[in-house]
Amino acid sequence: MYKIMLADDEGIVIDSLKFIIEKEFGSRCEIRTAKTGRQVIELAEEFQPDIAFMDIQMPGINGIEAMREIRKFNSHVVFVVMTAYDKFDYAKEAISLGVLDYLNKPVSKETIVTVLKKAMSNIDGERTKRRNDLRVREKLETVVPIIENGLIQDLLFKEYFQEDIDNYKTLLGIDSQYGYMACMVFGREQVGNYMTSAVAVSIQAQKAYREIHTITEDYIKGIMGAVMSNKIPMLIPCEGDTLSYNERNEIVEKARALCRKLSDRFDMNFRVGFGSVKPLDKMAESYEEANSVLISTTSHVAHIDDMPTKVSYEDNYPMEMEKRLFDEIELGNTNESASVAQAFFDWMEENYASDSDSVRLKCLEFVLWAEHLAYEKTGRKYEFKSRQNYLSELLNYPTHEEVRMWFVEKIKSATFWVSNRQEEQTMSAINKAKQYIDNNYMKELTLDDVSRVVNISSYYFSKVFKEETGENFIDYLTKLRIEAAKKLLKTTNKSMKEISAEVGYSDPNYFSRNFKKYTGKTPTDYAKG
Repeated sequence: MYKIMLADDEGIVIDSLKFIIEKEFGSRCEIRTAKTGRQVIELAEEFQPDIAFMDIQMPGINGIEAMREIRKFNSHVVFVVMTAYDKFDYAKEAISLGVLDYLNKPVSKETIVTVLKKAMSNIDGERTKRRNDLRVREKLETVVPIIENGLIQDLLFKEYFQEDIDNYKTLLGIDSQYGYMACMVFGREQVGNYMTSAVAVSIQAQKAYREIHTITEDYIKGIMGAVMSNKIPMLIPCEGDTLSYNERNEIVEKARALCRKLSDRFDMNFRVGFGSVKPLDKMAESYEEANSVLISTTSHVAHIDDMPTKVSYEDNYPMEMEKRLFDEIELGNTNESASVAQAFFDWMEENYASDSDSVRLKCLEFVLWAEHLAYEKTGRKYEFKSRQNYLSELLNYPTHEEVRMWFVEKIKSATFWVSNRQEEQTMSAINKAKQYIDNNYMKELTLDDVSRVVNISSYYFSKVFKEETGENFIDYLTKLRIEAAKKLLKTTNKSMKEISAEVGYSDPNYFSRNFKKYTGKTPTDYAKG
């Protein structure tokens, strides 16, 4: 169905157009008419035509002005101008308004039909595009929450590669490098800082998640995760690395309004806590702040930056540099941690060169914490006296350069523990496994037997064994047995059956086949040759 509006002050023109359209297109078209500029605008607003045949010269408001007004509230209507005035200025302005065609009266039936078919084709194309857009939007309504939750889960649990985060950001249209987390918590009622009936309301929230998501979007523009117990995490990307007072105040007020709206709608109590702005890879820390601020207050909405318990730093303190240093240590990035340690010492020397005691104390503080992280990451055995010389060494260094060297080397050492621990553990397990195989190859021996000895799952043991030795477990065992058999064949007169049993083969025929496979000769030929 196409809605067609005919606008002309001549009744005979309207009647002619109507006759042609009805005869050619029949019930496919609904036709309405108007004879003045004012009537045209009013009819267009009420009728919302798909196609409008417009005369330029009409009583009152002319056709060009009428089209300009109609275009304000109907961006899709297809205009066709019909006029007896062949004026270039009119045609030029009509084209600027997106007119499909500019026809000079009188117009033939064939021309009218051709123009109408062209207009209908354009409309059909637009309708198809809108339908497809709606289908895509409908699919996105299902897919986007999954993508949003994937991003939040990866950021909170740090189980990701950077490429994954970049892909999520692209899919969600996130350009920011910074953001902060919000924690929405809900319960039947609030008792102090505790929300009651968490299990029951979490089920209710799961069922109403889509509606909660929609309502929340009206107040807080961010990325929502899935319901976790009686909480929903939210990521709010932002451009800078801090929020101004006005920005913080605005988000708190919006969250208060959101809590009221949700509480009225779902007969539950809602609270929202906000963490501080951080780089996106630090969202786990921001979420922890958002949770903690709800525990430390009974307010419906709380922001970590409003809490007196939040650690504050002097204005020029390189807090981000400090955080990065310990991040690199935890990741086992030795070169990077050494570089950041150098930069931090540069900052201390630039700002506190005359305060040697404070510089030394900060170095000692950082080194002790770096080693604490290394102990936690590696399971390294702690010895009480392992640091007994640290203080005396620092105090006896006469120059800042010597203190710097001590500081950087200790940081590198702690990071090296982390980077090498996994490799050391793997090598230790493989060496233990090889020793066990060497001592027991003559027995019935399976992959499970050996992996159980080193306390590693058989799948993982098989993988790391091949990575470290260059051959799989069965090849290593077989080679060991064949080498032992070769020695026995050359140095003893034992029978084939005795030798095969002595090197771990209960079946002499199987032993003979394996021997030939690895040496190119049968055991008998090898003993002779």
